Formats: sequence, C-alpha cells, structure tokens
Amino acid sequence: MASETAIFAGGCFWCTEAVFKDIIGVNSVESGYIGGTKPNPTYREVCDGNTGHAEAIRVTFDPDQVRYADLLDIFFATHDPTQLNRQGNDVGTQYRSAIFPQTPEQSHQAMMAIERNQVNWPQPIVTTIEQSNEWWPAEDYHQEYWEGEGQRNPYCMAVIPPKLAKLRKSFAERSKAATAEA
Repeated sequence: MASETAIFAGGCFWCTEAVFKDIIGVNSVESGYIGGTKPNPTYREVCDGNTGHAEAIRVTFDPDQVRYADLLDIFFATHDPTQLNRQGNDVGTQYRSAIFPQTPEQSHQAMMAIERNQVNWPQPIVTTIEQSNEWWPAEDYHQEYWEGEGQRNPYCMAVIPPKLAKLRKSFAERSKAATAEA
C-alpha cells in the first residue's frame, strides 16, 4: 500500500485534525506548524503570530481509498476558506487557510479545487497555495487532541461537532463514523 501526504491549514489544528481522522483512507493525521521562518517553533511562539507559521495538519493517506481531490473538497467544506487570516474567533496569520502541496500535481489539484469549490461560497475563497517548507510537529499534547482533552474543552465542543456533522452528512461515503452507523 503506497501512501501520500497532504498538508492543510484551516484554522485551529485541533479542529481540522478531528475531521480528517474520520476519513476512510486516512492513515494518520499529525498536528504541526508550517510556512514560517523560525526553526522548531513552540505553540506559544506560533500563537503569538510572529513566526509566520500556520497551525496545520499533515495527513498521510492511501490514494487507492481516497483521492487528494476528495481531501481538498472536504477541506473546503469543513472550514471557511473565505476568511482571511482567521477562523471564527481565532485571528492571525497562524490561522490562515492554506494548502501546502507536496508535488506539482498536488499544486495543480489545489488550484482546480479552489475553482471547483468557489460556487459553494458567496465570498471569494482566500485560501493560499504555499510552497511547502519545513514541517514541525506540534507538541505531544496537541496530537489526537479531540479524542482526549478536546471533548472537555468548551471551544472544541462548540467547533468540532458541527464540522464532524457536516463531514458525516455531506461526505457520508468518506466518513468512518457514518459508514459504521449505516
């Protein structure tokens, strides 16, 4: 089984991680930082907004089970790609909507996905396609956050369940939980 990697920034990585962990064909999701200049940044440094990094997720997936184009469509459907440098109450470039293609083909697919998904949004999509640079894993306590601390965190409880509900309704055939219920 060959695997591929996708990197997306769509606001808080706790929220995007929870969504992508529920997708059939996704083998792993790691929260981390990308797009900045400081080596090995900490969560506090990224949150301060001075490193240039985005909170992001690195998704390892089986392209025989889920296509990169499908992951892009899910990405656009489960966050607001029309908000510049923010998602809800999270404000700053660290919460930007961005795609970090790993190959020229992924870059092409990302451009096509922006065009394809624009019809779903009344405002222009502001998601950037950025050159992928060094990936820095987030601290251990951020990994698999929803499965642990997140379900006791009021912020996560307000944001993540609606994202998961949208995934399970709009992409039921792609959701591990939705297909298990069927």
